[in-house]
Amino acid sequence: MADDKLLIENSSFFSEVAQMLSSGRSVTMPAVGNSMTPFIADGRDRLVLRRCTCAKVGDILLVRLPDGRHVVHRVYAREGDRLTLMGDGNRQAKEQCCDNDVIGKVTTIIRDDGRQVDCDSFAELRKAALWRQLLPVRRYLLFAYRHLKPNYKK
Repeated sequence: MADDKLLIENSSFFSEVAQMLSSGRSVTMPAVGNSMTPFIADGRDRLVLRRCTCAKVGDILLVRLPDGRHVVHRVYAREGDRLTLMGDGNRQAKEQCCDNDVIGKVTTIIRDDGRQVDCDSFAELRKAALWRQLLPVRRYLLFAYRHLKPNYKK
């Protein structure tokens, strides 16, 4: 039997997600896109989001950018209520937003084999910090990852 799918416009989907998170519930959604490679994979991972009360460097956030796009990216820097975000799979591209643009925080990544990754664990935060420090050579690491990883969705 084929998978039943319901297509919803992004604006409606993210509006509902924001409403659910603001009411204290959690939301699980599929990862889409490659901007968070290698930590989050398109088609493999599901993301558990919760309300975010105070974003910090290293957190993975769902935000609505000023241009209306929604992204799940990591906080790269913070100055007051201004956040700089960058996807782990990006080499240069960064986005700017404010605290009030944050919809939720990814707290858990669920792999397709059922394993759960706690995004606030010491090990995960340490990996993210190391990855951030490797930004000058990230281009080469991502190239190797994308060409050596079996089943990588290009």
